[in-house]
Amino acid sequence: MIPDIRKKINSEFTDAKYSSFISELNTTYKYAVEFRPAETPVFLTKDVKRQLVEACSDIVGQLQTELFKNHSSTAIPEGLSVPNETPHPVFLQIDFGICTDAHGNFIPQLIELQGFPSLYGYQAFLNDTIRKHFSIPPTYGASFNGFVRESYEKLLREVIVGDSDPANVVLLEIEPEKQKTRIDFVIMERMLGIRTVCLTKVLKRGKQLFYYDDGKEIRIERIYNRVIFDELIRKKIRSEFTLTDDVDVHWVGHPNWYFRVSKQTLPLLRGRYVPECHFVHELHEYPSDLHNYVLKPLYSFAGIGVDVDVTKEKLNSLTDKSQYLLQRKVEYADLIATPNGYAKAEVRMMFVWPEGPNSVAAVNKGPILVKNLVRLSKGKMMGVDFNKDKTWVGSTIAYHEPL
Repeated sequence: MIPDIRKKINSEFTDAKYSSFISELNTTYKYAVEFRPAETPVFLTKDVKRQLVEACSDIVGQLQTELFKNHSSTAIPEGLSVPNETPHPVFLQIDFGICTDAHGNFIPQLIELQGFPSLYGYQAFLNDTIRKHFSIPPTYGASFNGFVRESYEKLLREVIVGDSDPANVVLLEIEPEKQKTRIDFVIMERMLGIRTVCLTKVLKRGKQLFYYDDGKEIRIERIYNRVIFDELIRKKIRSEFTLTDDVDVHWVGHPNWYFRVSKQTLPLLRGRYVPECHFVHELHEYPSDLHNYVLKPLYSFAGIGVDVDVTKEKLNSLTDKSQYLLQRKVEYADLIATPNGYAKAEVRMMFVWPEGPNSVAAVNKGPILVKNLVRLSKGKMMGVDFNKDKTWVGSTIAYHEPL
């Protein structure tokens, strides 16, 4: 988006430089990167950054109202409510497509949001690695609110580990060694000293939880939760401990917020950065221009089940219309000039929302914007399946100057 920087980045690019970059990403930790890193970072203009921050502020404000509280109270499916819910999510992500308005100016448009952790470790590592291999202007950063690596890690340690011994804190996942995001797990382990534990390996003794480490039972006091309910259900996982058990642990990222802040929230939100969105079952008649809408299942992850070619027949065939949204499509802008055409971008704004009356979040009266994550695409959608055999696409980060 900033022509001089884009021209310099592109002119300096070589396959050898990209291979060296990928090699460092793949060999620094125990696991390689299982998703495609893009050939370039993104550089936000001050105007686009300002709009992204403004859009986030507007949406976060709506998430703190009684209207949202009442709306989201119905979001948790029957039988999936987890006891001891926290007052708010600890992690919040808001995704925006970078589009153009009627005058051809760039404008962010809300795609989705979630009260669930993203790649909080990997994005810090990615920033460090990109800076080694690409010419990033020194005044440009990838964090917000003045965070640098040391203060960012301190915040994550305070939020995730708290006053516990790191040995008593686990990152909980299903078959973590098989997850595409497993590199993020090992980064968080090294950064915070915590352990990654599979749900099926957790032992339950009354209301207490334990895991084995080196033949010893270790008490679990805090859970940094990365278990996604729809994967849990889809894989029919059976374990001694289930998420809905009433146990004596502190959830860092309580599972209920996966539902309460989700696509289910989209029809509630309003504003210039929020496309029109409806629950399908609440529509008395379908829009006449269905080709301008996208159909989304309420509870799915990584774009599973999203349909961009909506017809009346498809809507009529839905067995439970209350489980689907109809959202007005946004046209992603041709944003990043690459050697073989333009790439489109989706920016994830990443928040941490510490708990407690004396936390920095309490002082700021809400979540703290810390990082971003960007996905580049040249296909019909952002997903991997729509970008096969394409280059200058995939996962990256956005750099920006202070406002």
